[in-house]
Amino acid sequence: MCTTKERARVLVALSGGVDSSVCTYLLQQQGYSVEGVVLRMSPAHDPVVRAAQETADTLGIPLHVINAEEEFSQTVIKHFCREYQNGRTPNPCILCNPLIKFRLIVEKADELGFSYIATGHYADLKTLENGRIAICKASCLKRDQSYMLYRLTQYQLSKLLLPLSHLEKTEVREIAEQAGLPSAQTADSQENCFIPDNDYAAYIEAHDGPGKQGYFLSPEGEIVAPHKGIPHYTVGQRKRLGIALGKPVFIKSIDAQSGNIQLAWSGDEYASGILLSEMVYQPFETLTRPISCQVKIRSMAKDAPATLIPLEDGRAKILFEQPQRAPAPGQSCVCYDRTGMILGGGFIDQQIEV
Repeated sequence: MCTTKERARVLVALSGGVDSSVCTYLLQQQGYSVEGVVLRMSPAHDPVVRAAQETADTLGIPLHVINAEEEFSQTVIKHFCREYQNGRTPNPCILCNPLIKFRLIVEKADELGFSYIATGHYADLKTLENGRIAICKASCLKRDQSYMLYRLTQYQLSKLLLPLSHLEKTEVREIAEQAGLPSAQTADSQENCFIPDNDYAAYIEAHDGPGKQGYFLSPEGEIVAPHKGIPHYTVGQRKRLGIALGKPVFIKSIDAQSGNIQLAWSGDEYASGILLSEMVYQPFETLTRPISCQVKIRSMAKDAPATLIPLEDGRAKILFEQPQRAPAPGQSCVCYDRTGMILGGGFIDQQIEV
């Protein structure tokens, strides 16, 4: 997908980090005409904008700055807060990538006459015989970010280049060192991009008001103690519960209406299946029959063999071959084939037992 196209113009998403910097450098070396773009999505992004400008200056390219703060706030932050208030566990990047980041960058590229956009994601692309494009896992499985890109549209994928698809992280840093890039030794970002201190509950309560109060319920359904508010907790959580029942417990489910949080004994956190909503597919427009697949139920989860069963209204059922630990409503379940190509994915709505 990243073959040289003589002087084709590419708009690269810059963050000032080593991955996007090396992505830009490699495209320059391949003969592309490259410019950078950075999105300012909240005040927390100001250091990112400055770092992106430093990288652009080092590489001698123009940098376009898109102010996306209002759209990001209305689309991503509101959804993030609402989901937590409803006892769900969202991944803001999953929503941001197709609706904000890639949409705005593709729109800017089209406006300015660029042929392609590029990012420093660790993932690959495959064009299929039917003309559709699918995201595939990167060669460096430890760094693979395909999960985060599963909701990109076919048009967004048709414009996308991923120069890091076959590189290891150590190779990327070596290239940055050799090229004299300022990001060569920059630490990888780990926190949520708009909550630098990673205190989700405090952020949600400051932006959306106090969370619903209620009680912890014992595995037998008895009231144990009041909790601090729904945004402080997530399904599968074991630590920082502030209660002691004599042996380990975890959060089994959160009832946003009553405010109560159901606990379960350690070992009872496994589900044999899940229901998904808002399904999207990459190799095909829709799915009409059950298929075998490998599923990832959170970004850092290991792949698990399962069956994907399409339902009506953009929903689907996933049946695991082996029960999986604490699938959390609000998270995404992404389905892959045996080669690492994304088949589709959707949002987890609930656990099911069969």
